Amino acid sequence: MTTLYGISNCDTVKKARKWLEQQGVDYTFHDFRKDGIERQQVIDWVNALGWETLVNKRSTTWKGLDDATKNSLNDTSIIDIILDQPTLIKRPLLNNSGDLSVGFKAADYEQRFA
Repeated sequence: MTTLYGISNCDTVKKARKWLEQQGVDYTFHDFRKDGIERQQVIDWVNALGWETLVNKRSTTWKGLDDATKNSLNDTSIIDIILDQPTLIKRPLLNNSGDLSVGFKAADYEQRFA
């Protein structure tokens, strides 16, 4: 089962969705904003990827966090922040039968779905 997580108006998510469709990959799209995310999902993602990989430090949401919050983050404290502001997650997040990755590069997807 393949699930692509993101937000529908994100350009990188649109590129990933287009690639998956062109390759005939059967996937489900999960929009963070419309469909929400569960605490256990975020915990699993942080455990698998580490919060530094999961969080997009170039995002507007990240830039809006105060320095004290940014400097005190760890694998536990980031959970509630992500649940409150899921756009912190680097997009798209791909779950291909338990194999997680963030971001989109066609070459990486080609390897994952080879």
